[in-house]
Amino acid sequence: MRAPAFWRARQPTLTAQLLRPAAALYGEIAARRMRRPGERASVPVICVGNFTAGGAGKTPTALALARVLRELGAAPAFLSRGYGGRLAGPVLVDPTRHGAADVGDEPPLLARVAPTVVARDRPAGARLCAESGASVIVMDDGLQNASLRKDLALAVVDGETGIGNGLCLPGGPLRAPLSAQWALADALVLIGDGDAGAAVARAATARGKPVLRASLRPEADTAARLQGRRVLAFAGIGRPEKFFATLEASGVVIARRRSFPDHHPYRAAEVGKLLEEARAEALLPVTTEKDLVRIATLGPELAQAITALSVALVFADEEALRGRLRAVASRERSPD
Repeated sequence: MRAPAFWRARQPTLTAQLLRPAAALYGEIAARRMRRPGERASVPVICVGNFTAGGAGKTPTALALARVLRELGAAPAFLSRGYGGRLAGPVLVDPTRHGAADVGDEPPLLARVAPTVVARDRPAGARLCAESGASVIVMDDGLQNASLRKDLALAVVDGETGIGNGLCLPGGPLRAPLSAQWALADALVLIGDGDAGAAVARAATARGKPVLRASLRPEADTAARLQGRRVLAFAGIGRPEKFFATLEASGVVIARRRSFPDHHPYRAAEVGKLLEEARAEALLPVTTEKDLVRIATLGPELAQAITALSVALVFADEEALRGRLRAVASRERSPD
């Protein structure tokens, strides 16, 4: 899905206004579902979600949390719905057997770091995480999913886009009314700078919600190899322009850029055309890790011809994050 431009307007445009009735109905249904009581997992659950549809940086945030949890002596496991994959689960992801077509494009990346379970039934997935040895679950997405109780819920917001025009789908990017979602979030993770994100941070502070500021940084070795290179950059993520900006900030010269919808299912002929275009102009084809996971399902020869720039989330105050994660990871379960 490619997010319409009017979602990102600071104020609802005419198109958004016309969609207000549908947005109000969608929001009412979503809010009602979010109020349902959820099942309690046998180990603590940390949810990494966002208020809006589209990319905000949830997966890098989840990966960063798992790293810190391991440093604290915990045994994290990831729980994902596996968006775009054919397997309903619950299934423990095996990177040697499962690709993007099976479990979506995020779980194979998560599985490189910690055990990863894909399950559309989140409580069932949580049980498999615990059975696989997890002492804490990092739930990638699911802020609006009430089927599983959360011990800590982090709402990730992109500093540049914030919450867009503030309307619910389809009039805007919100997955549910913001008032209902604030009630579920324990803290805000603000990635990058921007007026839109700053406004959400002020709203969080006014509600007594801590704001954890962070930034995405490219992997140093790959960024160094790409510096000064002329590339054909392409991406099928929530905000391809964010990837392009990261490349340019690393000193990469983008001669050609191609944007695709989020979670775009690449075809072999499509990737072949991109590679031909790059060869014709002596450009290096570069994409994101998520895109390369999807392309790898088409054949190793295509994936090997493309360079992926990985990014990592860095928190401005990691000690504040550590304190919150330590408190959750060490929490003992008491029977309900």
